[in-house]
Amino acid sequence: MKKILNSDGIKDLLSSCVAVFIGLIFGLIVILIANSDYAVEGFLTLISGGFSNGARGIGQVINQAVPIILTGLSVGFAFKTGLFNIGTPGQFVVGAFVAIYVGVEWTFLPGALHWIVAIILAGIAGSLWGAVPGLMKAYLNVNEVISSIIMNYIGMYTVNYIIPLTVFDSMKNQTLNVNQNAIISKFGLDLLVPNINGGIVVAILAVVVIHIILNKTTFGFELKACGFSPDASKYAGINAKQKIVFSMMIAGALAGIGGGLLYLAGSGQCLQVVDTLAPEGFNGIAVALLGLSNPFGVLIAGLFIAHITIGGSLMQIYGFIPQIVDIIVAITIYFSAFSLLIKQFLNKHKLFNADNIKKEEQSHG
Repeated sequence: MKKILNSDGIKDLLSSCVAVFIGLIFGLIVILIANSDYAVEGFLTLISGGFSNGARGIGQVINQAVPIILTGLSVGFAFKTGLFNIGTPGQFVVGAFVAIYVGVEWTFLPGALHWIVAIILAGIAGSLWGAVPGLMKAYLNVNEVISSIIMNYIGMYTVNYIIPLTVFDSMKNQTLNVNQNAIISKFGLDLLVPNINGGIVVAILAVVVIHIILNKTTFGFELKACGFSPDASKYAGINAKQKIVFSMMIAGALAGIGGGLLYLAGSGQCLQVVDTLAPEGFNGIAVALLGLSNPFGVLIAGLFIAHITIGGSLMQIYGFIPQIVDIIVAITIYFSAFSLLIKQFLNKHKLFNADNIKKEEQSHG
């Protein structure tokens, strides 16, 4: 039991839970200041989240979590390899456009093959967008944060330019609806949750695959080794430059798939021509921080962020204006960054002394 309590997984969980608790306490203070008369009702609505609407609310939470789980995986994967992929908004929107284009134009693809090809090509588009800052980092020593930010805006304006020339609904200033075959299969989940889409299945599959790559393969070990110590990795014979490019490409692919999953969900959402970066990309940073870049932690963090976002929107029935809701959600997300500090504290002050654990094991033979 003591070994389990001192494991990295438990420390990650405790760190994130403490960070969330602190964030919610500050959120409660904001609620009290904004509207003390309905502070209790508003706060309870916030933390009840999607559960307030029963099965339909749960479906809303899951659907909203899918894209930010993928962007969180993207950021978290790059973190694990020593890189900061802040280019997820650009990779996300490029992947989204490619998925929509395939979903609208490639009607020759039969059945489920249509949405599968669309998702795969969305991932490829995102990976190519992520490869650019990776190449610049590896071979020109350009900081990936700077190049990723630039690629965000290039991606956004490129998509804005191409949409009116291709899959554009001029009456609504947005992309056309995708073909029915391009909508992701529900995999029978709608029998349990009426309004759910099948994107969560793809998201969970991505979580498992990334976990295996990072923790069960030589390739993943080399990626993490390059992140921890590029010089030591080079001395060990690892091609650090190649691994940097591969890492950014995989991260970009995850963000691109996230964009595809959002717009192929069958929820009626269409990509609009706007001059703002995709918020799902930046929310992925908070999800990665809260999940401490652990793939399964990212999955749980994505569901939690979606949960409180839905709860926050329901607070308006008590007179809380939308801006107050945004502040509360932002504070909770902001404190997710403290999970890293809390984990460092737990590592420094172990729950149980390792020497005592060893002695106890020896005494039990």
